[in-house]
Amino acid sequence: MTEERSHSHPLGPDAVEYDGGLSAFFQARPRLFGIAYRMLGSVAEAEDIVQDVWLRWQTANRSVVENPTAFLTTTTTRLCINAAQSAHSRRETYVGPWLPEPVDTSSDPTLGAERGEALTLAVLLLLEKLSATERAAYVLREAFDYEYAQIADILQLEEANVRQLVSRARKHIADGRRAPVSSAEQRRLLAAFIDAAQKGNMAALENLFAEDVASYSDGGGLVRAVGKPVAGRHSVAKLIAAFSSHYWAGLTLEWTEVNGRWSVLLLRDGRVAALATIDASVQGIDQILWLMRPSKLAAVSRSGQKVGEPYSVGHTVS
Repeated sequence: MTEERSHSHPLGPDAVEYDGGLSAFFQARPRLFGIAYRMLGSVAEAEDIVQDVWLRWQTANRSVVENPTAFLTTTTTRLCINAAQSAHSRRETYVGPWLPEPVDTSSDPTLGAERGEALTLAVLLLLEKLSATERAAYVLREAFDYEYAQIADILQLEEANVRQLVSRARKHIADGRRAPVSSAEQRRLLAAFIDAAQKGNMAALENLFAEDVASYSDGGGLVRAVGKPVAGRHSVAKLIAAFSSHYWAGLTLEWTEVNGRWSVLLLRDGRVAALATIDASVQGIDQILWLMRPSKLAAVSRSGQKVGEPYSVGHTVS
């Protein structure tokens, strides 16, 4: 059941006002950030949206708001639709492949949602292909379990239209991604991939890959990276093997969990240089994602540490 199905603040009608609406906002904040992050694929942009919602909440006539969470959610979603439309234009001129910004989900595997849907990097990448309204309908339904009627109110659409939006989005996600393997199998494949990549073992790499595997490298024009996606078992294995002799030298590797999947942080001289992760199915590794743009790595820092500070020693991949 979503919080919006309650018609008043849990502490009573006057509770929204006694602290300037602060308690109601902070109660809803994890959900607001979770919606914004899934909609935009960017921690920084999601935080900007949440801050904007807070400012609007402060200037709203809260005395007439019966359901603060519904008000805040609606405001967040509509701002995200506008922001997503603007972001789409900016990403058309992005240097190299654009990948969503990873987030550490080790402490919150659902990131404010009732279900961990629409959170993996692979699904966020697919959501980029949807219209902003389709994306909003899918996120609200699949991750936050909103009723179709509630989504219709938020999006100011007929309920039948919302059902069509969600159906189309589900089909797009299903068509674009095979059923993922378990977390344990994904970790095993990632470890095997890192080992084969370090050794430049093309045969081992090809054995791990699905036939149509694709590799994406996001340096954002700020860090040297492969300028476009590379696809196909042999082509990707050849690419990975080609830089094995120099890329891995001096790197320290550490396991981490981002977006509900295992990943590996690549540290050079104690500073995070990149994050590598995979998406895999029973056919093997389908996608390899390399994130190297410094601003995107900031979101996976641990225990308040900033990217560039050495991490404590954890599990490593040899």
